[in-house]
Amino acid sequence: MRRLVIREESSVTLDHYASVPIAFEVRSVLDVSSTGATVGGFELSERVIDTPYLKDYDDIDDEHPSRWMNRFNVTTWGVFAAYIDGERIGGAVVAFDTPNVRLLDGRRDLALLWDIRVAPAVRGRGVGAALFHAAEEWAAERECMQLKAETQNVNVPACSFYARHGCKLVAIDRLAYPALPEEIQFIWCKDLPRPHRPPRRASRASGTHIPLLE
Repeated sequence: MRRLVIREESSVTLDHYASVPIAFEVRSVLDVSSTGATVGGFELSERVIDTPYLKDYDDIDDEHPSRWMNRFNVTTWGVFAAYIDGERIGGAVVAFDTPNVRLLDGRRDLALLWDIRVAPAVRGRGVGAALFHAAEEWAAERECMQLKAETQNVNVPACSFYARHGCKLVAIDRLAYPALPEEIQFIWCKDLPRPHRPPRRASRASGTHIPLLE
């Protein structure tokens, strides 16, 4: 059985981190309306769009991983990579203790899942779940009370992913993206337990092995 390995890496590997594509096809969007299932007190309904299109966060100005070091002090961030048979197939980045990251609200008890990505060929096979769990543990070890994530109503798979993993939709902002007025910002949060064991940094450095779903 092929096995998935999650490793914590240095922020200097962000160029390699970006070798995994984050792009996805937008086939539907979530409308905030008076119909649909309640999620975190918001009423959401999924709407299929007439013309699917490709969304790539790395193409947005200054959002490519190679530029993060120019905008922020990433030395306090957690960087995780996912490997199968030595091939990099995913990653996650957690922002922490960074005053100029607005979504951290100036708090040191809050971590932000800044980025999570999985190669298209292995999406839906547990890689994202393993990376999310690694991010949760990393944040809890730093005594964070919550893990926050940002996405948009055009990223229905990400919204479903966060909901499945215990995140609550706590805020929406229809005006968050002036250049993309059709997109709505969604903010998700998950409460974290206090760690009951010493940090596992040493074991994670050598990699955590997880069976890959076939």
